[in-house]
Amino acid sequence: MSTLIRQSVQRMTGYVPGEQREAADLIKLNTNENPYPPSPKVGAALAALDGAALRRYPDPVCATLRRRIGERHGCGVEQVFVSNGGDEALALCTRAFVENDGAIGYFDPSYSLYPILADIRGVERRPVALGERFEWQMPAGYAAALFFLTNPNAPTGLLYPRATVRAFCERFPGVVVIDEAYVDFAVESCLELALQLRNVLVLRTFSKAYALAGIRAGYVVGSEPLIGALFTIKDSYNVNRFTQTAALAAFEDEAYVRETIARILATRARLSGALERRRFEVFPSQTNFLWAKPAGIAAKTLFEELRKRNILIRYFPGRRTGDFVRVSIGTDQEVDRLLAAVDSVLGRQTAG
Repeated sequence: MSTLIRQSVQRMTGYVPGEQREAADLIKLNTNENPYPPSPKVGAALAALDGAALRRYPDPVCATLRRRIGERHGCGVEQVFVSNGGDEALALCTRAFVENDGAIGYFDPSYSLYPILADIRGVERRPVALGERFEWQMPAGYAAALFFLTNPNAPTGLLYPRATVRAFCERFPGVVVIDEAYVDFAVESCLELALQLRNVLVLRTFSKAYALAGIRAGYVVGSEPLIGALFTIKDSYNVNRFTQTAALAAFEDEAYVRETIARILATRARLSGALERRRFEVFPSQTNFLWAKPAGIAAKTLFEELRKRNILIRYFPGRRTGDFVRVSIGTDQEVDRLLAAVDSVLGRQTAG
């Protein structure tokens, strides 16, 4: 049977998502989901959806949602592409902009899907190692067909200045996809670069600030030729009717989203300070999570001990990441329980 499967697929390891577990008393701070529900307008829009309409295919080009996105960002509808989650858009970019002898670049560490997308295409990986403090340091003469630039970066939460990103994009020979999955929690965006530079796309998601991780929706903004290439190779009806309806309702309720973001930012500051008082090294976050090095306990041990207490955070094994944990921002009540559990674990370690 193995002879029927591509050798490259047999060799590769698929993407490993954060643990998804159901438990009555679970605190889930491992996948950067929004701790608050989406806008009430989402539920109302879905409830009003005529079930009879489901016999027909959805709008294949998401025209209404794209028009609203374009109006907000000051661009034409032809410069907007809506995808089945951000991951679909990333995969389409590897198919649209990379020849079979090309290469895909990305930060290391960054979103762990990027090297897997390169392996699926069977093209060369060209990771760029971040510095000891996870700072951006580009090697001289670097080139690739496509570069995934996550900003703010994950799992570190660091934001690279727009001027630095612009300088890189202007000299890079290929296409740059600026993955702004977490930008709603940051102080600045690079969206203007996608509207000004011919080789730049900016990717956004509805999974984080809009609290719609369960419906899988994302969008890309950029020059008409690049956006047109994505349309050329996309699936016929890549975004279903429910997703288009929910995403549009959430997108139009700006006041609710701003309120939710403000609550998350306040809790982020509170949790960061609390962990620092416990002698954790906490990196300055521009996202809805914290990247931290525990004190007095190994990161893996802390992850395992919290899991025993029904609290999920994220641990990434490896030389660059194995000393750290990533903690999604939850509600204030969830943070209270997390901190109490951390104290319990540290106390047990000290006593032992």
